[in-house]
Amino acid sequence: MSNNYKCLIADDMHESVIFLLKDIGVTATYLPQITRQEIIDQLSEYEVLFIRSKTHVDEDLLQNAHKLKIVGRAGAGIDNLDEAYLSSKNIAVINAPEGNRDAVGEQTIGMLLSLMHNIHKSHLEVISKTWDRAGNRGIELAGKTVGIIGYGNMGKAFAKRLSGFGCTVLAYDKYRKEFEDEFCTAASLSEIHTSADILSLHVPLTDETRGWIDDDFFSAFKKSIYFLNLARGEIASLNAVKNALEQGKLLGAALDVLENEKLDTLNLEQEKVFEYLSKAANVILTPHIGGWSHESYIKINEVLVNKLNQIINSDVSFT
Repeated sequence: MSNNYKCLIADDMHESVIFLLKDIGVTATYLPQITRQEIIDQLSEYEVLFIRSKTHVDEDLLQNAHKLKIVGRAGAGIDNLDEAYLSSKNIAVINAPEGNRDAVGEQTIGMLLSLMHNIHKSHLEVISKTWDRAGNRGIELAGKTVGIIGYGNMGKAFAKRLSGFGCTVLAYDKYRKEFEDEFCTAASLSEIHTSADILSLHVPLTDETRGWIDDDFFSAFKKSIYFLNLARGEIASLNAVKNALEQGKLLGAALDVLENEKLDTLNLEQEKVFEYLSKAANVILTPHIGGWSHESYIKINEVLVNKLNQIINSDVSFT
């Protein structure tokens, strides 16, 4: 393929992406504030489109994309891409989970330790001049069994960081075979339900996983557990999280993602659940920042442009 490619960057990305693209002979147009209609109107000029999470790539967006060969998602999840349509048009998809897996692994550890040792809770109490040592006695991670669902880049990054804590790590991944390594033991979902003290989600949002974590899912655990979701909010019903907390099935929850992250658009039911979670002492909420470190902002660009370069210099043909 000719590498006289033009790339439209339609979302916020670290400025390094422009220079990285230039180094491989791709001309970048950086328009992070571009509207959806403007993308539709201008996309006919480009062979490559880079987006983050705000832009949904579907047939409507690509109606004028006659030259488009590659869509790059600056991040891990590709649930905002219509993969079937892109495949039908022979448009390649690349993403960059390798770029933010370390950030997610570290944030998951941080949220878990904060939850188990009451770090955030006791901080809020101390600054309000409440000195409660007994009420904030922590629970050690050592000796606990951690269940990880999804053992791709993110799940493995978390398991790797758990390796020094003296805990047992069980991993379940429906779509991977022979993935067991020095950081985890492969397990069935039933084994995780039986043995886990802690559950962490690291699966993509798909039709199969949407709404998967519900009341029945939590009820299947033999122990009361700590629950972490740094994957996608739509995978776990927040109402089910609330119910499990109230019933004591969850000892605590750390959520970096929510079903509806546009907090000014919550409906009445969502508002009630959010109010409960935001006031619960054993819940930690963060604004989808798990993979959003200063370092990952740059590493994502490096991964994405490297994959783009591999395609440009490969024998892949687009018809």
